[in-house]
Amino acid sequence: MCTMIRWTLLLAAGSLTLIGCATDYSRSGSGDNSMSFFITSVNPGKGGDFGGLAGADQHCQKLAAAAGAGNRTWRAYLSGQGHKLNEPNVVHARDRIGKGPWYNAKGVLIANNVDDLHSANNNINKQTALDERGQMVNGRTEKPNQHDILTGSRPDGTAFAGTQRFPDMTCGNWTKNTAEGSAMTGHHDRAGPTKDPWGVSWNSAHPTIGCTQALIAKTGGDARIYCFAAK
Repeated sequence: MCTMIRWTLLLAAGSLTLIGCATDYSRSGSGDNSMSFFITSVNPGKGGDFGGLAGADQHCQKLAAAAGAGNRTWRAYLSGQGHKLNEPNVVHARDRIGKGPWYNAKGVLIANNVDDLHSANNNINKQTALDERGQMVNGRTEKPNQHDILTGSRPDGTAFAGTQRFPDMTCGNWTKNTAEGSAMTGHHDRAGPTKDPWGVSWNSAHPTIGCTQALIAKTGGDARIYCFAAK
């Protein structure tokens, strides 16, 4: 449909000017492109233990404040897992981060809304998924590799079921700094050992092999998280 419209317009105008149909990530109708998304530049120092979701939110808020964006309400993009199916206290990362749109520290649009963020249209990649200081985070081909970002989430931003198959995908709901447990990670640089969907997923690529800083690093991470401005 996009191609047909493009050629119709070109023929009507008698011009060779290209008419783009791709998403424009340079601006949004909101008129405010100040930072509302970043990857944390540092971990608090306890691996997968952030003091729960509240502690992870505080970590985002602290780093944002240091970068001059403390006037917003920041939330960690992390899910909270239940211990059984249909548990009512499960927390989904996608429900914590507001409605969007979200911009990085350079004013580049990441996604317009929650559905956009969890679609193929999002603009998360090595060049755009910056930390709160506007710096790029090491990718898969760099040393040290830091492209594993903790999320505890499935591709659609929801939590894993609390079943035997997925006993712990959140480092004990973000309270573990031990060899036991694990957490799902995503690849911010959209790069992996294969081009399969999991290998290039920004939020659901593979789990860690433990919850200490050292064990998280072994699979290519630095125990960093995504932060979004909910307000």
